[in-house]
Amino acid sequence: MQKYWRGFMLLSLSLLMMLVLIVGCTQKAPTQPTTASIPEGELDPAVWGKVYPDHYASYLKQKEQTKGNSKYGGSIPESHLKESPAQVKLFAGYPFSEDYNEERGHLWALEDVTGTQRIGPKTISSCWNCKSPNLKPLVDKMGDAFWATPFAELKDQIKHPIACANCHDSKTMALTITSIPLLDALKTRGIDPAKFSRQEMRTMVCAQCHVEYYFKPDNKKVTFPWNYGLKMDDAEKLYEEISFKDWDHKESQAPMLKAQHPDYELFSTGVHAANGVACADCHMPYVKQGQTKISSHHLQSPLNHISQSCQTCHKQSEEYLKNQVIGTQDAVFKTKVLLETALSEAINAIATAAKNPAAKADMMTQARSLHRKAGWRWDYISAENSMGWHSPNEALRILGEGIDLARQAQLKANLAVGTTAGGEAGAAAGKTPGAGTSVDAAGQGAVPIP
Repeated sequence: MQKYWRGFMLLSLSLLMMLVLIVGCTQKAPTQPTTASIPEGELDPAVWGKVYPDHYASYLKQKEQTKGNSKYGGSIPESHLKESPAQVKLFAGYPFSEDYNEERGHLWALEDVTGTQRIGPKTISSCWNCKSPNLKPLVDKMGDAFWATPFAELKDQIKHPIACANCHDSKTMALTITSIPLLDALKTRGIDPAKFSRQEMRTMVCAQCHVEYYFKPDNKKVTFPWNYGLKMDDAEKLYEEISFKDWDHKESQAPMLKAQHPDYELFSTGVHAANGVACADCHMPYVKQGQTKISSHHLQSPLNHISQSCQTCHKQSEEYLKNQVIGTQDAVFKTKVLLETALSEAINAIATAAKNPAAKADMMTQARSLHRKAGWRWDYISAENSMGWHSPNEALRILGEGIDLARQAQLKANLAVGTTAGGEAGAAAGKTPGAGTSVDAAGQGAVPIP
């Protein structure tokens, strides 16, 4: 009897295992690798999406407009000027004082650049840079004549927003640098892009666009100020050397610099970069999409996917990590506001002194130079997209210097009209460091677009 039951149990177990295998085999199989290929020179992301549907579906999620868990970012086109009215004064005389919204992401690049009020009839094609994969073929065809070509003249040839072809080789899918300004900057620094590791490339494809730049006065070409290095001070050194300015401040008449979005430069000074973390590790983490595991192409704040972006290295709770980021950003934001106040008061002091014909030239020159330096430091952190998180120590250093420089500017302006001030009169002294501004070079209405 015992032998009978033992045999019955073995038979039942075998049948059960066979049933499990049968059921398992009837479930939907994972998507098999495609044998389709992308035509050479294809720029339309929808065509790439037919070959890589999961990646494309992830990419399309960028159409969403949300702040998510981010306190200082997101993809809602909120006005920076309404959020911080002081910026109207800080950008006085420059189009950013009239129209300055939060960017919405890669898929919105064309709508956002053609819709901003900062684009005018004299805007040049340098402002198409980093908005479309169509740009590189046009530059390959037109050469450096592309950059100074009127913006509107090439509008019909710029058909796709930032997409697959900006970062990938269509045959191998390997990450590749397509940005001519970045390739030029690397050459200037003596760096061979062919020697970058795959992990380094997961940052360098982002550095194609998330950087500081200016227009060369001679041909209006987009150029990265990396001659002396990647830090804020290095860019400032170059701008001083070539007597560059973006505009003359409407109230203080100081020759000002406009920072673009130096995300890569600030990141390069931080602890994550020092430890080999790439931009994509945090902003494009590996996620489950459809039946496959892919690098997310829904680029957004890491706070929206902490488990995939942060907890692969940091084992604290999601709440703890979120509070660490926002707490640090809060400290940077408060310091930035202090600098905005100091700058506003410096502008007022310089503008008041400029109305006095007896104001001393040497003091006015120093006041305007200090305003330029302080404003550059404020905008460097304000225009950067992480509210200092990419490198908190560096961000606070830059803002701290800015506060000191702005207060010095205010003091120099007050001394210029003081009763004991000596030297020659010259209320207009120090207005410009020389020729070659981006606005003058490109024509009024053509300004760098973030």
